[in-house]
Amino acid sequence: QVQLVESGGGLVQPGGSLRLSCTASGSVFLIDALGWYRQAPGKQRELVANITGPSSTNVADSVKGRFTISGDAAKNTVYLQMNSLKREDTAVYYCFAGTTADRDYWGQGTQVTVSP
Repeated sequence: QVQLVESGGGLVQPGGSLRLSCTASGSVFLIDALGWYRQAPGKQRELVANITGPSSTNVADSVKGRFTISGDAAKNTVYLQMNSLKREDTAVYYCFAGTTADRDYWGQGTQVTVSP
């Protein structure tokens, strides 16, 4: 079992910044991918960014150049630094862990609202 706890969401004005954090606990040795998805109202959940290795990251084209994903292995934590936020970034952001046990884990979600 892997548990994921997210923090850092909130309300921010367009052009502002937020940093999301996700800390994993439990069977963290099973994790082979850690990242973030988001789901806006009426839309499908989409990948924002993930880390699949010490130097391997993937970032969605829609946020490339504005969002940065990073990790702290010692703390089992992944961060999503979000800059130059736009209204269309408004969504519930979910931390995601893929594992070698072929089971995925999800955090509870954190709301990010970009509004004047």
